[in-house]
Amino acid sequence: MRIGLLIAAALTLMAPSPARAELVSASPSAFLVRAEAVTQATPERAWRALSQIGRWWNSAHTFSGDAGNMRLNMRAGGCFCERWANGQSVEHGRVVMAMEHEGVRTFRFIGGLGPLQASGVIGVMTFVITPDQGGAKVTMSYHAAGDASLGLDALAPVVDRVLMEQFTRLIRYSDTGSAAP
Repeated sequence: MRIGLLIAAALTLMAPSPARAELVSASPSAFLVRAEAVTQATPERAWRALSQIGRWWNSAHTFSGDAGNMRLNMRAGGCFCERWANGQSVEHGRVVMAMEHEGVRTFRFIGGLGPLQASGVIGVMTFVITPDQGGAKVTMSYHAAGDASLGLDALAPVVDRVLMEQFTRLIRYSDTGSAAP
């Protein structure tokens, strides 16, 4: 029994650290969501996983109903887009940064996600991947701003939950090659 507990404790210590999410701030005109986790993946593998958004994003949070229709072009001017049958498409965001400097990889796009797009909300999503002992630390932030009459502070917790789900799926996909729990 005691050996079993020691093994379980050792495995817990070796597992990647759980993602931490935080609704940093929220007001009627803006909010900031931030999440951070350490993955066992190398920074290169975590970066590659990020680019394969159709493999880790939840299909329930797409316009087409199929995350396989999503693409992320990892270059400035690139598109975070979803395209499906009969020429239907959505641009979720426009890439404004994809770079590496001194081992730190930064990816950023601008776009109001989901229902925020129809409200004229501007959102800035940033992923930063840094080397970490035994893997990579991945940090995600999403800063959204718009007219105060939109009551973004009331929407912020919902956006936080949806983004945290996607972030958790990204980390899982980086670690295992599968977003499934």
